[in-house]
Amino acid sequence: MPTIAIENFAVCTGCEVSVLDMGETLLKLLPQLDFVHCQVLMDRKWFGQKGEKERLEVASADVGIITGGIRTEEDRHIAQELRKNVKTLITLGACAVHGGIPALANLSTRDQIMNTVYNTPTTEKGVMPGKDIPPLTDRVYAVDEVVKVDMQIPGCPPSPEVIANALTHLLQGKPWSLPERSVCDDCPTKREKKAQVNLKRPLQNPDRDYTKPLSEMRCFNEQGILCNGPATKTGCGGEDKVPRCIKANMPCRGCFGPIRAGAKPMVDMMGALSSIGLDPKLIEDRMAHFNRYIGAHNNLRPLPKR
Repeated sequence: MPTIAIENFAVCTGCEVSVLDMGETLLKLLPQLDFVHCQVLMDRKWFGQKGEKERLEVASADVGIITGGIRTEEDRHIAQELRKNVKTLITLGACAVHGGIPALANLSTRDQIMNTVYNTPTTEKGVMPGKDIPPLTDRVYAVDEVVKVDMQIPGCPPSPEVIANALTHLLQGKPWSLPERSVCDDCPTKREKKAQVNLKRPLQNPDRDYTKPLSEMRCFNEQGILCNGPATKTGCGGEDKVPRCIKANMPCRGCFGPIRAGAKPMVDMMGALSSIGLDPKLIEDRMAHFNRYIGAHNNLRPLPKR
């Protein structure tokens, strides 16, 4: 029976909850899997169950799964040890695959972050931590920037269906990957390749007749509601294919990351918006907006002083 070890770093643990949300599918998979380390499923500690050991012990398993980006030197050490201890290493979720929301910190240096948190004038002065905690890395790293990764499952969080599909392929010894297509390729909304109005404020409700299907609604971008679909990998909709956020009347936020390795969503999005007559220069925080979930891989760096 394959053994599985799940480690989580800089993450909200929504990815682990998605594993639990597989529901009946998880119940079918459990007899085929043996979890040897997973903080949301079992009580297994790094320094012994009673903290009696001096050295951190990383589990050995057939399959290792990492959620979260690498933010501390301890994360880096565990990732390197887990890589040595497993046959197959999977990154699960936007944070592990591309840095995720924590990688927005890459817009600032480590010293700037620490000074903002602990030295900003306040009624209660903070104390800069200096011992008994792992030091921060210079920036947030995606896991594949530190160790070799065999399979990547993006999303914030990944849908339970996508996780189950990937694990089932792995158990059957079949390769698994998402297609190099964009969210727009699976989006059912109506496109006329021309914006109706200029960009609106984020999260405005789309103009839609809810008595009619999504295919009768005009594209979010053409309604002036910023949608990262043109530059984001599709697949979040599973077998249904309709992207999850679009189905919930929300524009795509980009959590599945670039359509292919090496793509630059910011450049692709600015081209897509310009092609329908929108001015991307009106987006004040476009660097952060277009790289919201993909700030690792040097997509985000400290902004120059003005």
